[in-house]
Amino acid sequence: MAALRLSFNSTRIKHPITNFTSPTKIPFSEFSTPHKKLRNLHFPPPLSVSESSVSSTPLQTETGQTLPDDAEEVDADDDPTAELCYLDPETDPESLTEWEVDFCSRPILDIRGKKIWELVVCDNSLALQYTKYFPNNVINSITLKNAIVAICDELGVPLPEKIRFFRSQMQTIITRACNELGVQPIPSKRCLSLLLWLEERYETVYTRHPGFQKGSKPLLALDNPFPMELPENLYGEKWAFVQLPFSAVREEVSSLQTRFSFGASLDLDLLGIEVGEETLIPGLAVASSRAKPLAAWMDGLEVCSIEADTSRARVVLSVGISTRYIYATYKKTPVTTSEAEAWEAAKKACGGLHFLAIQDDLDSGDCVGFWLLLDLPPPPV
Repeated sequence: MAALRLSFNSTRIKHPITNFTSPTKIPFSEFSTPHKKLRNLHFPPPLSVSESSVSSTPLQTETGQTLPDDAEEVDADDDPTAELCYLDPETDPESLTEWEVDFCSRPILDIRGKKIWELVVCDNSLALQYTKYFPNNVINSITLKNAIVAICDELGVPLPEKIRFFRSQMQTIITRACNELGVQPIPSKRCLSLLLWLEERYETVYTRHPGFQKGSKPLLALDNPFPMELPENLYGEKWAFVQLPFSAVREEVSSLQTRFSFGASLDLDLLGIEVGEETLIPGLAVASSRAKPLAAWMDGLEVCSIEADTSRARVVLSVGISTRYIYATYKKTPVTTSEAEAWEAAKKACGGLHFLAIQDDLDSGDCVGFWLLLDLPPPPV
C-alpha cells in the first residue's frame, strides 16, 4: 500500500452524492461487556515583526551572538520573527464560524532568557491565519480575549461561534476567554489544520528564529491517559474491522452533510492526500439496533481516532482532548492478533487515515453515521 502524503492544498474538488458503499468486512467478535510528509506550505507574507510584542532589544542567537542593529533587512516573506494576519479575500467573513486556536510557549527565548509564547489561530480551511508572540508574563484569559477581539477588528470578521483547542493545560484560560465573549469552547484534537500548520511552522519558522533553542521540550505536552470503561449509551452490539477504497471514502465524505445526520469529515483537498483511488482505507464498522441514538451520542464527543491495542486485545476510542475509552475487546488468539496488527499497519501506511461507520446491520449498504479520522502524532511544540 502506498504511503499517504499530507500537504496543504487550496484546490477544492466537489464529488457527486452516492449511496454508501458496502465495506469489505473482516469478521470479528461482538462488543464485550464493560469489565507524512509535509511539502512546503505557501502562506501570505507576514505583516509585522514579532519582537515588537515581546521586547525592543535585539535577540541573541543560540550561540550567544547579538544581531547587529544595522543588519541587512530580512525579506518579509522569509522573516522567521514576523507575525501573520491574513484573510483570504475570496472568503465570506460570515462563513468563518469555527476557529482553531493554540496558545502555548515556543522553543524560542527572548532577551530575558524566557520562553516566548505564541497565539496561532486559523479556521479549518486556512482562509484565516493569524500569529502573534507574547512574553510569558502576560499569559492569561484577558490577554487571550483581547487578542481574539483584535483579530476580528483587524480582519473585519465576526466573533466565531466555536473555538477548538487541543491542549488540556490551557482549557481554563481558553474557556474563560471564550465564555466572556459568548463563544463556545470545544476541547478537541480534531484541529487538524492547526496541528499540521504548527508542524510546518516548526520546520520553517521556529527553527530559523534567532532565539530558537534546539532540543527544547514542549512546555505543555499532550495527554495520553489510560483508557476508561465505555459509557453504556455508547455500546454497539457488533463490530468489525473493515476497509473501503479511497474513492468510496471520498464519496462518503462528499455526501456526509446531505445524507447522514451524524458524523464528521476531513478536508481531503486541503490536506493534499496523495493515495491511489483503489487504495484500501481501514475503518471500524459498528452495528446496533439503536444505531441512530448511538450515532447521536457519538456525534457530541469530538471523535478523534481509533487504535487497535493488540497487546491487550482491545480497541481504544479517543475523543475530545484526552479522553480514551475501551471501545471493544476481543479474545486474543494468533488469528485475531494478526487481523488487528494488519488493521493498524494499514492505518499507518495511509498516514493515519481511517474511519468509523455506524450502521443498523454490518451487512447493510447504508450507514447512520460516518466519521473520517486522522491519527496524527503530537506537534513538535
